[in-house]
Amino acid sequence: MRIDEILAEADEPVFSFEFFPPKTDEGWQNLRATLEDLKAFEPDFASVTYGAGGSTRDRTLEVTKWIKQDLGIEAMAHLSCVGASRNDLVTILDGIGEAGIDNVLALRGDAPRGETEWRPHPGGLRYSTELAALIAERYPFGVGAACFPEIHPEAPDLAHDLRFLKEKVDSGASFLITQLFFDNELYFRFVEEARAVGIDVPIIPGIMPVANVGQIKTITGMCGATIPGGLLEALEWRAADPDAVLQLGVAYATLQCAELLARGAPGIHFYTLNRSPATRAILSALKLLRPWVRREVVRTAG
Repeated sequence: MRIDEILAEADEPVFSFEFFPPKTDEGWQNLRATLEDLKAFEPDFASVTYGAGGSTRDRTLEVTKWIKQDLGIEAMAHLSCVGASRNDLVTILDGIGEAGIDNVLALRGDAPRGETEWRPHPGGLRYSTELAALIAERYPFGVGAACFPEIHPEAPDLAHDLRFLKEKVDSGASFLITQLFFDNELYFRFVEEARAVGIDVPIIPGIMPVANVGQIKTITGMCGATIPGGLLEALEWRAADPDAVLQLGVAYATLQCAELLARGAPGIHFYTLNRSPATRAILSALKLLRPWVRREVVRTAG
């Protein structure tokens, strides 16, 4: 089922998980265990990343097929323009369709490891807008795209970023998933600005629970996200105690998700890093608290 249809038909928030294709046998075992744990929460869909430079191309499709066919979870394959000609992309998309997968996240992609500047393949596509258009024109897939509450690292300002995002939607993207963020006001301001320029598709917030201080600093440094000063200070104070970091990360993300849902976010997309404990704890609390129901009660009372 297409994710845009899932979002349109949902009467409660949509919850989804993101995974990456493992490189080792141990990684595969860990991913299997994680998916078995999280399957019990009946996620609305799961997505599988596409490594830098297309480095996990075959494994992305393999994991996506496994999630869809063996686990019975709706799945979305990421696809980027990096290192692929237009014909290569069509071949990959044909394989996605043959596997019974209904959703693709259209990305430009990052430069291959070791390269500092992104360059298109000589016979390929330059922008994610072109990839979204190719998919929408030739395939019946639900097309998703990425967006950046703190502005894409290569965009000069928010206005330019939103114009390009509008082009993605006009090219065929029917839902958006944000880059990770830790300040909810960034998300709500971004959604407001997006609506003002005519972007009317669902914008799902992407949340990454902090489990390791060094790791989250590396990730945010690569994607341009920021960590609020108070949170960063609290994490660094606990850096020598991994359990304390994880506990704070889970607590912070739970409060963050509860506020997002209470204020109207259509769901939460969890960046799991192929681990289940943090996501499992957060989602358990959210399903008990049901902050979106509280929102409806407030509306009715008003």
